[in-house]
Amino acid sequence: MFFALKKLVGGLLMPLPLLLLVMAAGILLLWFSRWQKSGKILVTLSWALLLLLSLQPVADRLLLPLESCYATWNGAEKIDFVVVLGGGYTFNPNWAPSSNLIGNSLPRVAEGVRQWRRHPQATMIFTAAAGRNPVSSAQVAASVALSLGVPQDHIQLLDRPKDTEEEARAVRGLVGQRPFLLVTSANHMTRALNFFHAAGLTPIAAPANQLAVTSPLNWWERAIPSPLWLSHSDRVAYEALGQAWQWLTPSAESRQ
Repeated sequence: MFFALKKLVGGLLMPLPLLLLVMAAGILLLWFSRWQKSGKILVTLSWALLLLLSLQPVADRLLLPLESCYATWNGAEKIDFVVVLGGGYTFNPNWAPSSNLIGNSLPRVAEGVRQWRRHPQATMIFTAAAGRNPVSSAQVAASVALSLGVPQDHIQLLDRPKDTEEEARAVRGLVGQRPFLLVTSANHMTRALNFFHAAGLTPIAAPANQLAVTSPLNWWERAIPSPLWLSHSDRVAYEALGQAWQWLTPSAESRQ
């Protein structure tokens, strides 16, 4: 129940739902109260913020610092495990396997498979529990890895953890102190490492799914608002809330 409540509150604090709620409050004030000026301020402010967060220069400038902490990993050290953290997914057995991975999940799995091909002696570990689907996020991610040529005997599942903190604890029980790569989205890596370090592990960061565009774009791509750029702003807000929650609720290991 607490997990669902945390997800609900966090979801409402994302840019799009939050600004729509502020805009709705402004509209209600305009239509049903004498606070006309307050209503106009709320509507104007929420509209302006939604516009700015939907522009590439703003969204990616906010996102880039989160993604620049760790470079793409191409090291040659011996690796025993490649740990790929779970993300968004669905499950439709009639779809191509990769179509069941939503948003950040497919790039994580793709980078995990790339790293495994560089270290084929390693075991791939996929994490995360099932939501309302009959199979877990870990199982769906593993099916994609299998379809890309990773042998079944090089795959292990940890399909009970519901969040990153639980994933870190589960991984600790499996890998111990053996060297491993931690594959997750670049914008999520700092928070994920905090959980894994608190669990007594020393992962090697292998970021995936970099989103902030630094290469040249057409002027209209930079000037026209887009849901793509808004999704980048959404990642900034999501990680900011996650880091704040991590700071407010330190793990049991870090309190010891």
